[in-house]
Amino acid sequence: MAGDDEKKQNGTSFDLNDFTIIKEGDAEILMHAKNEVFYNNSQVNNRDMSIAVLRTFISQRKQEHDAMLARRTKAGNKAPNAKAENPGDSVQHNGESNDGSEVLKDESHGESSSIPVEQTKNLRGKGREELKPPRVLEALSASGLRALRYAREVEGISQVVALDNDKASVEACRRNIKFNGSVACSKVESHLADARVYMLTHPNEFDVVDLDPYGAPSVFLDSAVQSVADGGILMCTATDMAVLCAANGEVCYSKYGSYPLRGKYCHEMALRILLASIESHANRYKRYIVPVLSVQMDFYVRVFVRIYTSASDVKLTPLKLSYVYQCIGCDSFHLQTVGRTVSKDKSVRCHPGFGPAVPQECSDCGKKFNMGGPIWSGPIHDQEWVAAMLANVKSMKERYPAYERISAVLTTVSEELPDIPLFLSLHNLCATLKCTSPSAVIFRSAVINAGYRISGTHVNPLGLKTDAPMNVIWDIMRCWVRNHPVKAQPSDQSGSVILAKEPVLQANFARAVASLSQAQAKKVARFLPNPERNWGPKLRAGRQITSKHVSLLGPKALNAMSNHEIGEGSNHENGDGSNHENGDGTNHEDVEEPAAKRKKTEESDS
Repeated sequence: MAGDDEKKQNGTSFDLNDFTIIKEGDAEILMHAKNEVFYNNSQVNNRDMSIAVLRTFISQRKQEHDAMLARRTKAGNKAPNAKAENPGDSVQHNGESNDGSEVLKDESHGESSSIPVEQTKNLRGKGREELKPPRVLEALSASGLRALRYAREVEGISQVVALDNDKASVEACRRNIKFNGSVACSKVESHLADARVYMLTHPNEFDVVDLDPYGAPSVFLDSAVQSVADGGILMCTATDMAVLCAANGEVCYSKYGSYPLRGKYCHEMALRILLASIESHANRYKRYIVPVLSVQMDFYVRVFVRIYTSASDVKLTPLKLSYVYQCIGCDSFHLQTVGRTVSKDKSVRCHPGFGPAVPQECSDCGKKFNMGGPIWSGPIHDQEWVAAMLANVKSMKERYPAYERISAVLTTVSEELPDIPLFLSLHNLCATLKCTSPSAVIFRSAVINAGYRISGTHVNPLGLKTDAPMNVIWDIMRCWVRNHPVKAQPSDQSGSVILAKEPVLQANFARAVASLSQAQAKKVARFLPNPERNWGPKLRAGRQITSKHVSLLGPKALNAMSNHEIGEGSNHENGDGSNHENGDGTNHEDVEEPAAKRKKTEESDS
C-alpha cells in the first residue's frame, strides 16, 4: 500500500512490520501478531454465506418494491370506480381489509400466502417512488473484515456501520478501513459504542443487522429486533453450542427461554431454539420473523430472518412453536404445538393447543419422556431464497473464497423437507435394536414405498427427515430385523420391547426411484472435511496464547507467536499493565506442559 514502513492514520503511526496482511475476498486487513483483536479464518464460511444472503436480499427487496409500485398503480386506477359502486364497503389496502381478517385466514394455511403482501408493504421508504439503498449495521465488528467485505463486494449498499465497545478493535477497524482505499472510506464508518445501546437508540434504521458475537447473542436480541427496518433482515450467529445442545440445559433456558434435549438432532434443535428466542423478542414489539435460511456449520449456528411488523400476525406465533417429547429409552420423539386455530365465520382465532400429545409412557418401548422446548417448528428455510442463493454462488464462484463449502451446504439445504422439524438417525435406530444397519437407500426406499416423504438434512450426513410417524419407522425396522436376525437381548431393554411387537406395516425394501436425491445421483459433494487442521473456534481477543491452546491454534501458530515475542523482547500484558498469571502467581510460560499432552502434540506434528 505504501513504500514506507511507517503509515500515519488517525494522527498516529504504526510499523507495518508489526502486522500481517490478511486478504479475504476483496478486502485486506492488518492483523497484529499479538491477540489484540479477534480474527478467525474459519469464519470465512460464515462471511461468504452472509454475502450470498445479502446479495439475494438486495435483489428480492428490489423485486418486492417493483411489485408494490405495480399494485399501487393498479389499485389507483380501480379506486374511483370501486368507490362509486360500493360507497359503504370498508377501505381496502393492498388487498387486505382493515381488520386484518384476510391475512389471518391465509396464515392459517401457511405463511407463504400472506408474506408477499407483508414484504411489499413493509419496505423502508414506504410511500416513496424511489427505493433507498440498504444500510447495514455490523454490531460487533472487531477487525472490521466483515464490514469491509460487505462494502467492497456487495453492490447496492449505501453504508455499513461497524460497532465495537473495545477501543483496540475500533482503532484496528479504522486502520483497516483506510488500508482498503476510497471505496471502504466512503461506505464504512466505525464507532466505539455498546451495540445494545446503539441499536436501541436507532430503531427501524437499518435494513440489515448482523450479529456475530463471541458466544451467545441472547443479550443483543431485544435491541436488534427493534433496530431492523420493516422488511429488513437480521443475521445472527450463536457459538455457545454446548449450551444450546443440552450440556447445560438450565443455562439455555435462562438465555433463550427454551429447554434443549440430548439427541442426534440437537444441532437442528439449537437452530430452532435460537429462532424461537428471536421470535419471542420480536413479538414484544408487535413484530414477527420469517426465516429465509438457517444453517449449522463448523462450530456454530447461523440464522437469517426477515422481520415484519403486524399485530395480527403476531397472534399466530403459537402455531409456529412446539414442545418436544423425547423418549429416554428409544429414538421416538413427538411434537406438540403451543397453539391451534379455530375458524368461525370468516375469522380465524388462536386457542391453546390440545394436549398431551403423548401418554405418560412411550407406546413403543414403555419408557418415560423428557420434555423440551418450546422450539420453532415452522419452516427454517425459504426454498426460493435458497435456490436464488445457490444460483448466485455458482455464477460468482470466483468471488467466494469458501465456494465449495457454502455451495455444498446450500445444495443440501435445498433438498431438505421444509416442513419437517428435527430428524432421525438411522444408526441410532439400529443401536436401539442392536441390529445391523440397512443402507440409507434401502431405508429411504422403504419409507417412500410406505407412502411417506423422506430427505436428508444439512446438519448431519446420517440424519433423515420424514413425515412418517414413529410407529411406521419401527415397523420398517421390525421387518428389517426379521430378515436380519439379532442376538437375544434382556427382555427389559427398549430394543427387546420394540421387537416383541408384530409389525402392522409390511415394509417393501424394493429400491424406490426417489431414494437418492438429485445431488446424490449426480455425486455432488455435500459434506466436506475441514480444509486444514485446528479449524474451529479461536481464543477471545486479548487472551494470552500459551502452549495449552495448541488444540485450538495448532503448534505452528504457537511457534510463530513465540518467535515474534522473542524478536520483540516484550511481555504480554493485560489492559491494566499487569502480566497474565496463574492463580499461584506464576506466568503461563513458566508452567511445564503435562508429559502426556506434550507427547500427543509431538505425535500430531510428525
